[in-house]
Amino acid sequence: MGFLVVERLARTSGIPFKKRREGAQVGEGRVGRRRVVLAKPLTYMNRSGVAVKKLIEALGVSLDHVVVVHDDLDLACGRIKIKKKGGHGGHKGVQSIMELLGSAEFVRVKVGIDKPRGGEEGADYVLSPFAADERPLVKESVEQAVEAIETIIASGVDKAMNQYN
Repeated sequence: MGFLVVERLARTSGIPFKKRREGAQVGEGRVGRRRVVLAKPLTYMNRSGVAVKKLIEALGVSLDHVVVVHDDLDLACGRIKIKKKGGHGGHKGVQSIMELLGSAEFVRVKVGIDKPRGGEEGADYVLSPFAADERPLVKESVEQAVEAIETIIASGVDKAMNQYN
């Protein structure tokens, strides 16, 4: 889900992913009036923190300017939630980021995917394609997440939380 959202944001903002840098595929450009760097870690998901940490250090970015987009099994498909900080909620990629940064002080945009159905393992579930009946909800949540990120960038996380949570 994180890649779907970041790729959609890149397309709507005209930001191409042209380079590889610090273990991530990177696109640089503007979202609204702000310069941004969009990144898709090329590590395994549960080692996302390696690329995120290297990129933050190379760019000299403070954590209050970092937005991590990820899927969330505890949110219904089609819903998003924005958080300023918090735990990893069992998400191995977020856990990796928190451990390697030594902090939870970054914004998260969580995109709901629901819990696995019928006893399916979580790891298998998150890697499987969406069911036909979920695809419209997924598309809607991706669009909503992009709008939320644009609001975070333009007006701040508090306004985005009030609008989208």
